[in-house]
Amino acid sequence: MILFCGDPHGRFDHILEAAARYSPAAVVLLGDIEPPAPLSEVLEPIREITWYIHGNHDTDTERNFAHVWDDSMWPRNLHGQVVELPGGMRVAGLGGVFRGSVWYPDRGAPDPGPHFRNPKEHAERTPRQDRSRGMQHRKHWSSIYPDTVDHLANLEADILVTHEAPGYHPTGFEILDILAQSMRVRLAV
Repeated sequence: MILFCGDPHGRFDHILEAAARYSPAAVVLLGDIEPPAPLSEVLEPIREITWYIHGNHDTDTERNFAHVWDDSMWPRNLHGQVVELPGGMRVAGLGGVFRGSVWYPDRGAPDPGPHFRNPKEHAERTPRQDRSRGMQHRKHWSSIYPDTVDHLANLEADILVTHEAPGYHPTGFEILDILAQSMRVRLAV
């Protein structure tokens, strides 16, 4: 069993209780984690079975950013990769959100194309004083870039987890449906 948990926004008691009650093989957090302390500390009882993707609010403050990106659990971030979980399930992750200043695949309208294909290209065109850690502005560490989507589209997985909603949602994105089909996933969360 895999326990999927969306948008805890700094509250983890219910996740820890559910993990203790159901003893899942894995716990997957779906972004907007906003841990009040380093993620590995907050999730200590379940850190060995927890995977995650980041959400847009995980870059709202330097504290949120540091508690997610600088933590020892960073290698458990599923963003842009496929990981085989216990039991053989392959889970792929796409963290973050679409932003018009990077790439916003419009719902039903022709895609105007991306302004930046990847974080490196974005950083090169970001004024030095606006960069975070030598890269793009901090908030764009949680932006979705086309190169990440293209990379995932060439992989296969059983499950795709995203922070953004897929196309069937009223504010979702059809490109996530296309990505799930390309990856031959059986479940999109």
